[in-house]
Amino acid sequence: MRALPGLLLTLAIGAATGLGLTALSVGRSMGVGTFRIGPWLVTPKAGTAEADPYARAVAARLGTLPLALADGLALVADQDEAGAALDGRCTYRFHGPVPPARYWTLTAAGGDFQPVVREGFRQGFTSYEVVRGTDGAAEILVAPQARAGNWLPSGGADELRLVLRLYDTAVATTISAGTPLPSLSKVSCP
Repeated sequence: MRALPGLLLTLAIGAATGLGLTALSVGRSMGVGTFRIGPWLVTPKAGTAEADPYARAVAARLGTLPLALADGLALVADQDEAGAALDGRCTYRFHGPVPPARYWTLTAAGGDFQPVVREGFRQGFTSYEVVRGTDGAAEILVAPQARAGNWLPSGGADELRLVLRLYDTAVATTISAGTPLPSLSKVSCP
């Protein structure tokens, strides 16, 4: 009878440890099949039957519906080109080649992947709205205060993520560390 409290304590410690580690891995990561290309995190198989359990758990935690490979690909930036975490109080420059896609969007989100600005304000850009430079590349400034040109409000959020979604793109099945993606550089920070 004395062994029962010790057994219950052992089971409780084991359960707490297992649940804690699972919550930690699902809470901060994007899944096992995720890799980084510059500032962008890519999980190509997130919307497929081959998605790992952690990627599925992250999608469930966030309440998101991952794109299937045939539909497109979502890329998430949580840091700039220098490897510093994105801060909504700073100004960043999104520039460069976007992989060929029928349509793309760039949105600003918080750590919980919810919009950083309230409804009624610009929450993102689409490939049809952005004004392009003479080289055809899109340049968007992400900043808390209004900027001339393509300005995406960051809302001054402490934790900022940019989500680039490519729709109807062949790169979803071929993306690798060598795939050219837009750069994300810090312009200024208070």
